[in-house]
Amino acid sequence: MIKFLLKWLINIIALYAVIHLVAGVSIDNTETVIIAALILGLLNAFIRPVILVVTLPFTILTLGAFTLVVNGFLFYIAAKFVKGFTVAGFWNAFWAAIVFSVISSILHFIFTPKTNLQFSFFRAGASTPPPRRKIDDDDVIDVDGKSR
Repeated sequence: MIKFLLKWLINIIALYAVIHLVAGVSIDNTETVIIAALILGLLNAFIRPVILVVTLPFTILTLGAFTLVVNGFLFYIAAKFVKGFTVAGFWNAFWAAIVFSVISSILHFIFTPKTNLQFSFFRAGASTPPPRRKIDDDDVIDVDGKSR
C-alpha cells in the first residue's frame, strides 16, 4: 500500500510539473490534480498493456516510437475522464505525456527503495554457490619464466 501511495504522490508531482511546463495543459484545482494523477496511474496500469498488445505491429515497425503515441493518447483520454483537467489537443497531450514520463521516471529513481540486484553464476535452485577450489602453487603457470 505504501508503494502505491508513493507512486501516486510521484505522479501528482510530475503532473504539477507538466501543468507548468507544457502549454495547453491546465487543471482547475489541487483536488483535480490528485484525481487526474490517480486516473493516469490506473489507465497506465490497466489499459496501456492492452493497447500495447493490440498495437504491437505498429510498435515493431516504428522501432518502439509508437508507444509515445499510445502514451499521448492515454494522457488525452485521462483529460476526458476528469472534469477540470483540460488538454488543448492531441499534440499537447503527446508532449505532456513525454514530460510526465521523464519527470516521473526521474522521481521514481530518486525516491523509490533501491533493489539489491545480485548476479551469480552457480546452478539454478542451489541455495549456496559451489565451494571454491583452493589454488596450489602447482596449478599456477609462471608467465615470466622465472623460477622460485
